Amino acid sequence: MAGKVVLHYFNGRGKMESIRWLLTVAEVEFDEVHLTTRDQYKKLLSDGHLMFQQIPLVEIDGMKLIQTKAILNYIAEKYNLHGKDLKDRVMINMYSEGLMDLMEMIMLLPFTKDPKPKLDNIQAKATERYLPVFEKVLSGQIYLVGGKLSVADVLLLECTLMLEEIFVGILGGFPNVKAFQGRMTMIPAIDSFLKPGSKRKPKPDDQYVKSVMEVFDLKSLPF
Repeated sequence: MAGKVVLHYFNGRGKMESIRWLLTVAEVEFDEVHLTTRDQYKKLLSDGHLMFQQIPLVEIDGMKLIQTKAILNYIAEKYNLHGKDLKDRVMINMYSEGLMDLMEMIMLLPFTKDPKPKLDNIQAKATERYLPVFEKVLSGQIYLVGGKLSVADVLLLECTLMLEEIFVGILGGFPNVKAFQGRMTMIPAIDSFLKPGSKRKPKPDDQYVKSVMEVFDLKSLPF
């Protein structure tokens, strides 16, 4: 029997947070190894665990997986969160990749010397490019694809919560998305994940930035 899933990443959100969300929704227990030093990262490299010298790294089913999209797809396939057929999956993937593009912009904010222009850009793209898509598709349906919960729904919830942390009231013009958010937070596993003491990570702070810069040996903010 395979052991418990183990996540290797910083003690913060970043690209691992979507994986935490999806494992939580799939009701999969996981442990975490937090990277805080350069030596930990170099050890993973020297052991040959990082195919492209990148994290997140997830140990699951006897494998050591990297690349966030590949990890999410594996979990989604294994736990029936990836649609019923090929057409469902391609729609789920399109929605998911769009959401990950938007969330990546938010992830970079703590590492940005002057975040104001990027904040303006994120808000504009969220309200003009991304949220209208989901507002339209959620008109009259509970989930994004095929009438059942998928990885795309989990990512949309994560993304909207991230947006609201930065832009209070941003969902005011998107009632279908807001209603969807409310439905999702009623799922027991999600309700527990949103409560204090869960494995959900808080907004990135100075300590998180410091850890990332130390592990990757960055001398100054990269953006």
